[in-house]
Amino acid sequence: MNRLDLAGRVAVITGGAQGIGLATAQRLLASGATVVLWDIDAPRLAEAVQSLAALGPVSGDRVELTDEAGVAAATAAAIARHGRIDILVNNAGITGGNAPTWELAPAAWRQVVEVNLIAPYLTCRAVVPRMIAQGYGRIVNIASVAGKEGNPNASHYSASKAGLIALTKSLGKELATTGVLVNAVAPAAARTAIFEQMKPEHIAFMLGKIPMGRFVEVAEIAAMVAWLASEDCSFSTGAVFDISGGRATY
Repeated sequence: MNRLDLAGRVAVITGGAQGIGLATAQRLLASGATVVLWDIDAPRLAEAVQSLAALGPVSGDRVELTDEAGVAAATAAAIARHGRIDILVNNAGITGGNAPTWELAPAAWRQVVEVNLIAPYLTCRAVVPRMIAQGYGRIVNIASVAGKEGNPNASHYSASKAGLIALTKSLGKELATTGVLVNAVAPAAARTAIFEQMKPEHIAFMLGKIPMGRFVEVAEIAAMVAWLASEDCSFSTGAVFDISGGRATY
């Protein structure tokens, strides 16, 4: 593993108790960062913090990411605890199941958009002013190749990730001269707990679209996130970085 220098940096990772978020926490801790995990699942969050403790300074806060007041309180707590937030990784997300668009319940559609798009907006809204004030920040949004291509039977998920890509581009332009860079990662599917929300035929569909013939490993995504969260990433903002095993074509 190539070790990036994140010494002295404080990173907040949403959905950090499992999957891509947990792998990203491992990678950032290995590079010297202090990590704060935000997650809705308190028991799993406690387990994650315990498992990561040997790697470096890590803490966890139970946060309902779709709640504006909760996000603001968690941001204030992280600042009080560590004095700054240098890195924000918006990783938390749900798929909301699979069905043709006209068969998806409006409540399911709204929930996916709330978690996958509104929550990153709320975290950015809370954290960005702090980053501007300190003249430095790195925001990495975990999007999806589905946000570029539109997966059938996943219109709510695809639309939410397309919105996250657009949020990345807009915010990146708004912050381009502030020292705060905003980028997105668009992975192909990784075999995480989110697969439990998908039908087997949808999982097979996704695998069949990947020329490498395998799903991406969460550690591979974490490696890309770590670089985007570092000072080495200095002239990329508002960009989308594919990690799709050859699936993405633009």
